[in-house]
Amino acid sequence: MTSEHASCCTPAAIPVTLTLPSSTTAPPAARKRSTRGQVRLPGGGFAMGDAFDEGYRADGETPVHAVRLKPFHIDETAVTNAQFATFVKATGHVTDAERYGSSAVFHLVVDADPSDVLGDAAGTPWWINVRGAHWRRPEGGRSGIAGRQNHPVVHVSWHDASAYARWAGKRLPTEAEWEYAARGGLDGRRYAWGDDLTPGGRWRCNIWQGRFPHTNTAEDGYLTTAPVKSYRPNGLGLWNVAGNVWEWCADWFSPTYYTHSAAEDPRGPDTGTSRVLRGGSYLCHDSYCNRYRVAARSSNTPDSSTANLGFRCANDA
Repeated sequence: MTSEHASCCTPAAIPVTLTLPSSTTAPPAARKRSTRGQVRLPGGGFAMGDAFDEGYRADGETPVHAVRLKPFHIDETAVTNAQFATFVKATGHVTDAERYGSSAVFHLVVDADPSDVLGDAAGTPWWINVRGAHWRRPEGGRSGIAGRQNHPVVHVSWHDASAYARWAGKRLPTEAEWEYAARGGLDGRRYAWGDDLTPGGRWRCNIWQGRFPHTNTAEDGYLTTAPVKSYRPNGLGLWNVAGNVWEWCADWFSPTYYTHSAAEDPRGPDTGTSRVLRGGSYLCHDSYCNRYRVAARSSNTPDSSTANLGFRCANDA
C-alpha cells in the first residue's frame, strides 16, 4: 500500500480551550524491578520490517533489516483497567487526558451529555473530541469501566504509560523488542500467526469488519475493546498483539530510521516529536489502515490520548 499516511488511528491531542494546569503529582518513584505477568524471551536475530511492501510509505516500514536483541521480558497482555486503577490509587496519577479536559472518542460510541461533545478532530470526522473522556470514562461522562476490568486501559498518553511502567518496576518496550515479541517466532510472516488473516475462517484479532466508519458488523465479537486475553496467544505467549488497542513503544519515531538502524538492540532516534505506536486497533481495516500487520508502524505525540490507545510493559532479562 503506497497511499499517504491515513489519519484513521490516533489523532493528536485536541485539548479543550482552557488553561492547562501543571501536573499536581510528582512522578511516581521507581519500584523494585518486577517481571510479574511477563514472559521471558531469549532474544536473538530476526528480520525487522515489511517483507511484503504493503505498508504506507510515510510509516517507514522498509527496508527490511537484520536486528539482534539481548534477552528481555515483556508483558503477556496489554495493561488492563484494573491494573491501571491500582496504579492511580497508589500514586494519585492524573492522566494527560484528564489534565487536558478532553480526549478523542470514536463517533459511534460517544456516551456523553451533548454539551460535552466538542466537535470532531481535524481531518478525521470519526473521532469526536469529548469533554470528560478519559480512562475511567472511555466513551464520555456517561460511560464507565464497570464490567471492563480485564479490558485494556485506553486514553493513556506516552507520558502516562511511562509513569505506570516506572511505578510497576518495568519500562516500555523498544520498537524492535515489540516486533520481535509480536512475531511469535514466525520470522517474515504478515501476521503474528502466519500469512492468512482468518485461518480456518476464524478471526484471530479485534479489528473492523464492514464499511468504515459507519458500519461494523463485529464479526470478531467486538465493536470496541476486547478483554486482553481474547482469541489466542502467539507462539511466544503474547495476547492481542494485532488489533484491539495501539501500544506505545519507548522509541522516538522517524520514517527513515530503518535506513540506518543499529543492528544490535536498536533504540530508535535520539530525538523526535512523536513516539512509536505498534499493533493497530479495533478500528483498523485493510481498506484504509492495514496496520494490524506485525511490521506495521504508526506514531503520535507523547501527550496524545484516544479511546484505542494503550500499552504493555517490558523489562531487561
